[in-house]
Amino acid sequence: MRLLAIAPTAFYNDYGCHVRIRGQLDSLQARGYAVHLVTYPVGDDVPGFPVTRPLLPGLRQMPVGSSRRKTLLDMLLGPTALAAAIRFRPRIIHAYLHEGVLIGWMLSRLLDKPLTFDYQGSLTAEMITHRFLDANARLHNPLARLERWLNHQPQAIFTSTQHAQNALQQQGIASETLHFLPDAVDPAIFHPQTPDPGLQQQLGLHPDTPTCVYLGLLAPYQGIDLLLNAIARLPENLALQCLVMGFPHVARYQKMAESLNIAQKVHFTGPIPYQQAPRYLALGNLAVAPKLATSEGSGKLLPYMSMALPIVATDTPAHRQYLDELALYTPPRVDALARTLTVAFRDLKNLKAMGEKLRARVQKSYTWQHTASKMTGIFEDML
Repeated sequence: MRLLAIAPTAFYNDYGCHVRIRGQLDSLQARGYAVHLVTYPVGDDVPGFPVTRPLLPGLRQMPVGSSRRKTLLDMLLGPTALAAAIRFRPRIIHAYLHEGVLIGWMLSRLLDKPLTFDYQGSLTAEMITHRFLDANARLHNPLARLERWLNHQPQAIFTSTQHAQNALQQQGIASETLHFLPDAVDPAIFHPQTPDPGLQQQLGLHPDTPTCVYLGLLAPYQGIDLLLNAIARLPENLALQCLVMGFPHVARYQKMAESLNIAQKVHFTGPIPYQQAPRYLALGNLAVAPKLATSEGSGKLLPYMSMALPIVATDTPAHRQYLDELALYTPPRVDALARTLTVAFRDLKNLKAMGEKLRARVQKSYTWQHTASKMTGIFEDML
């Protein structure tokens, strides 16, 4: 089976959207699929992963989320995807992000091939979240109509959350078109392990101090402002340290930690390779998932779960979907998160069993093998 994937993003970087793309396509390759990805001219190459990129000399990096520069790149990506499709002769066109659906729809019509879509959230909601679009702007309604139209074009849509699936059903999309496909992780890579003393020393972590970990994008909608303000509210006699792993805006959040007088407790690593993430997560006794956005999934939970880390999480539909009752939930408020973190740090010994149950939950339902099995079944039914 030959599958052409279209991903209008700076693939590959180590964060949730790209981890999902790579995990899906890797698992399809393992099932014998011939996969080819068309993506932006920037991003890291992945060994053994066939990729075509438009040529755009001088472009070195892309901001995460919506930007005006992406419009130009999307215009370049269309002809690049067409040329790749003519050479590759796919049987299925698989789109990521709504811009990918627009390009994929054109190819689908030209080549008479089925179009599928990995839906990771609302386009207009993301634009508002990233402050690229105001909810009251003139462009909002036309963009919302375009998004709604795009949602109706694929023959199959994979949704990362039940919340997203319900939202699409409310738009009149037939239930047989929608297929729930949660995020996943490889439990053979992300598994409990002894903390590395050398890495602790390198990062300035005290080996005997309880540590909470966060891995992901650093942005307000991810709850990083909420997290830092909550840490500043924790009791002074509570022994803890926090390891914040990810990008962008590292310098900004370091300054924020300094202004809150918590710089000695919060350690920022910047971006780390995804394959190195287990070593870093193993330094934690507790994971935190303070995400505020409710229109997206929350794939960062899966590595935490697979590492058997107990989790403090904001109470969102996506978090409950993965964690069920196996988490310490908190409303998205500074005082509430501070209280929940305090309870968690004071009860780490008893929370260990919760972490073990979370890992068992991953092994039962959230591996890339589960993902590939679901996707291949849908693809084969379509052809």
